[in-house]
Amino acid sequence: MKVLVVGSGGREHALLLALARSPQRPTLLCAPGNAGTAPLARNVPIAADDIDGLVGLAQSEAVDLVVVGPEVPLVLGLADRLREAGIATFGPDARGARIEGSKAYANTLMDRAGVPTARSRTFEAGDAEAARGYVEAHALPVVLKADGLAAGKGVVIAESTPEALSALDDMLGGQFGEAGATVVIEDFLEGEEASVFAVTDGEAVVFLATAQDHKRIGEGDTGPNTGGMGAYAPAPAVTPETLEQVRERIVQPVLKALRDEGADYRGVLFCGLMLTDSGPQVIEFNCRFGDPETQVILPLLDSDPLDLLWRAATHTLAGAEVAISPEAAACVVLASAGYPGSYEKGKPIDGLDDASGVATVIHAGTRREGDEVVTNGGRVLGVVGRGATLVQALGAAYEGVDLMTFEGKTFRRDIGRRGLAHVVDP
Repeated sequence: MKVLVVGSGGREHALLLALARSPQRPTLLCAPGNAGTAPLARNVPIAADDIDGLVGLAQSEAVDLVVVGPEVPLVLGLADRLREAGIATFGPDARGARIEGSKAYANTLMDRAGVPTARSRTFEAGDAEAARGYVEAHALPVVLKADGLAAGKGVVIAESTPEALSALDDMLGGQFGEAGATVVIEDFLEGEEASVFAVTDGEAVVFLATAQDHKRIGEGDTGPNTGGMGAYAPAPAVTPETLEQVRERIVQPVLKALRDEGADYRGVLFCGLMLTDSGPQVIEFNCRFGDPETQVILPLLDSDPLDLLWRAATHTLAGAEVAISPEAAACVVLASAGYPGSYEKGKPIDGLDDASGVATVIHAGTRREGDEVVTNGGRVLGVVGRGATLVQALGAAYEGVDLMTFEGKTFRRDIGRRGLAHVVDP
């Protein structure tokens, strides 16, 4: 089987690592890929948002399955085009991808389906004064979200009214371009966050390992939001009873609502949740695998990853047998200095081979220059440790972190702290 993975980040490197261990021994391509994907797949220099180019590549290469990593091509309709061409695709159509592409739409869908989530109101740019009045009267903290895609950075949890008004002005003033032309203002939910990944063919559902990520750049969850500075799996806070509540109260009602709207949702429904005293509530939905959560949930998938993705893409997921390891995995992200703001590229990375001896090194923002691998993005690498316990997994990950260097290497030393509060290492 020939498989094309679309994307160039750590998530796509993790997907390729999983696919490469399939007993089906697929031929792998990646567009555009990075320095880490090159040993696993043939990198093809076609951008992830070049829909025509990607469809043409899949056709010319007679690809059997396309696995779409990032959200942008899904929102742009890549899965629609590929299916029209008769190519099996893991990823929802554009109608289904709206669940991530528009937070206002997702909230409307949840309201209609009776899915538990925060109370919210939506404001357009022309409603700026009404939005300011709403913020001024709102209890604190208050959550402001750019409606569209903002690479995981379009959410502000404001602790004060001046902070909230400043965030509102920034969003409506163009900080996130068209994505911020509409702003969603939500109540703040109290509890512990968790990520649940439901692989689906639109009807049948299979859950992968649960996870928790760390969005803020600074230790102790300080500083601005990022795309994610680390993750671990499983999330001890998500009990089997909680997962069943997620299935019955969230995933199944949302998939039905999407079917009722005519969406072709084949792929993964990423549920970002708050575990509140009254049960799990939705913070957000994503229409693709998380990054860096993919780096920790796929290593714990003991059954064939290719079989799972193929079944979801071809409406044959019912009855699929999926085995999840009882072990733990942890990922620590190494970022460039200045991220999530401006940063420099082209910094040589040392110690990759040494770190790979104790952990799995996932490439995100890297490129090869001659014999060197250099930085090429805000999030540069993810270092994944695995062990019988979370403590052991974190130990392996941080051992790998300490073996690598590049100018401006930035990371958090407290990845997994919430999970450690739930467990005691034997």
